[in-house]
Amino acid sequence: MEWLYNAPRNLFFTGKGGVGKTTTATATAIALAGNGADVLLVSTDPASNLDEVLGVHLTNAPCAIAAVPHLFAMNIDPEAAAAAYRERIVGPYRGILPEAALVSIEEQLSGACTVEIAAFDEFTKLIGNRELSGRFAHIVFDTAPTGHTLRLLELPAAWSDFLANNAGGTSCLGPLSGLGAQKELYQGTRAALADPAQTLVVVVARPEVATLDEAARAAAELAALDITHQMLVINGIFRCQHGSDAVARALSQRAAAALASVPAALRDLPRVELPLSSRPLLGIDALRGFFTTTDEEPDELAMPLFAYNTAPFGTFDCLIGELAQAGSGVIMTMGKGGVGKTTLAARIALALASAGHSVHLTTTDPAAHIAAAAGDVLPSNLHVSRIDPKVEKAAYIAEVMATTGATLDEAGRALLEEEMRSPCAEEIAVFRAFARTVAHGTDAFVVIDTAPTGHTLLLLDAAEAYHRQVSRSMGDIPPEIKALLPRLRDPEFTKIVVVTLPEATPVHEASALQDDLKRAGIAPWGWVVNQSFTPLPITNTVLHRRKEQEGRYLDEVLALTEKPFLIAWG
Repeated sequence: MEWLYNAPRNLFFTGKGGVGKTTTATATAIALAGNGADVLLVSTDPASNLDEVLGVHLTNAPCAIAAVPHLFAMNIDPEAAAAAYRERIVGPYRGILPEAALVSIEEQLSGACTVEIAAFDEFTKLIGNRELSGRFAHIVFDTAPTGHTLRLLELPAAWSDFLANNAGGTSCLGPLSGLGAQKELYQGTRAALADPAQTLVVVVARPEVATLDEAARAAAELAALDITHQMLVINGIFRCQHGSDAVARALSQRAAAALASVPAALRDLPRVELPLSSRPLLGIDALRGFFTTTDEEPDELAMPLFAYNTAPFGTFDCLIGELAQAGSGVIMTMGKGGVGKTTLAARIALALASAGHSVHLTTTDPAAHIAAAAGDVLPSNLHVSRIDPKVEKAAYIAEVMATTGATLDEAGRALLEEEMRSPCAEEIAVFRAFARTVAHGTDAFVVIDTAPTGHTLLLLDAAEAYHRQVSRSMGDIPPEIKALLPRLRDPEFTKIVVVTLPEATPVHEASALQDDLKRAGIAPWGWVVNQSFTPLPITNTVLHRRKEQEGRYLDEVLALTEKPFLIAWG
C-alpha cells in the first residue's frame, strides 16, 4: 500500500453509490492517522453515514475519535452551514436596517441555492484556508455519489468564473451578495484541486459494469476540470474457483467479465483491488485491517443451516399488481446510492407498459443511465427521458429573459443576465423540470428514478424555497409548480417506493429517509429489499455468511413498513 505512505494533503473518495466510498475513505483515514500525524475525515454527503461507520455522533466541527489517536472527523451539514451562512450575512445589519429589510434579506437567503453555497463555503475553507485547517496533515473527503460530487468539485471553477465576470457585483438572488469576498478563497481551492502534489482523487468502484462506467465518467469529467491526479480502487471482488454453488459461479463470472472490460479512462490509473468480505465492515476494529486482511474460509459449507421465512414479503409481481391498480400517477424509487433504484424503476416501467399502461420513465439523478437500464427495444407506450441540467438551464434562461427580462430596461436586463449565469440558476431549472414531470402523472404512469438520498432530500426540501425563487424570477408561478407539493403529499397520486439492500447502512439510511419524508408530509408507500441472497440456495462460504447477516436487516424492514417486497440477487 505504497500510496498510503505518499498520500498528498487532500484525498477525495468518489464513485457510484454503494461502492464502499465511506468504508474505503474511513479505512484510509485510520491508516494515515496511524503514521502519527493529525488527519481530518470529512463527509460532504447530505446523507452521511460516517457516524454509523465510526460509531460516533459527528457534527459540523472536527471531533477527536477516541479509539484512533490523531484522527478527527466531521460532517458538513448543509442545513447547519446555511443557518450559519445566513447569520454571517444578516447579523451585521441587525439594529441598523429596519426589521422589514432584514426579513426581506432572510427571505432571499432561505432558498436551496443558499444551502448549496453554504456547504460549498465550508468545503472551500477546509481546502483553501490554512488558518482553519492547517493543523491537519491530511484531509480525507468522503463524498456523496458521483453526480453530487462532480457538482461540488466543479463549483470552485464555476463560481470563480462567475465572480470574475460579474460586472454588476450583485444579484437579486441574495446569496450571491456574500460571495464577493470569497473570490480569492475559491481561486485557491481551484488551484489546490488541480495540483497533484496537494490533491488525489480516489475513484471507487465495484467489479460491475455500471459502477466502472460511472467511475470512468467521473475520471474523465474530473480530468476536464484539470483534476488529474487519480487512482482506482475496486472493492468487493469475488472469485469462486471451485464448488457447485450456481449463484457463486454466476457472481464470480460477472465480476471477471467486468474486470476484463474496464473502460479506457480507467485502465492507466494506479489500481488497488480488494476482495469481497464475508463480514460487515462497520466499526473501527473491522476497518483497521481493511487493506490487508483476506477471508480464509473453505469454498463451501458442508451443511448450510441458515433459513429465513420470507412469507411476509411480496414478490416483484405482487409489487406491479398493486401499483397498477391506480391506473395512473407518479411512482418514485428512492434510497441510498447503489441499491438498484435505476434498475428497479426501469423494471417497474417496463412491467406497467407490458400490461398496457402508458408510462413515462425518467430520472432526477445526474449520474443515472436510465435508458441503458430500460434496454434498447422499448414498447411504443413507454417513453424514456432524462432531466438534463444543462438543457433545462438554457431553457429556463431563455424563458426568464423573454418574460421578466422583457419588462426591464437595458441595465436591468444586464443584471438579470448576470444572475442567470450563476450556478444557482441550474438548480432552479432542474426543479422546474421535476415539477413538469410530476404533472404528467395526471393521465399516465410516471416512474421517476431519483438521485441518491441526500440529493433527493435537498430537491424535496427545496420545493417551497424554489417556489419563492421562481416567483421572484418569473412573476407568475407555473401551475405545475403550484401543484407540486400537494401532488407529492397525495398518497393516491404519488407512491414512494423505498429501495434498500439487506445491509446495515442502506436500511438505516432508508429509515432516516422515511422519517424525513414523513416530516415533509410525504408518506412512503412501500419498501423493496433488493439483491437479496436470502431466497436463494447458497452453499459458498463467503456468500452464505453474507446471507446469514441479512436476517436482522429483513426484520428491521418488516418493522418499518406494511408493504415489504423482496427481490432475489440476479
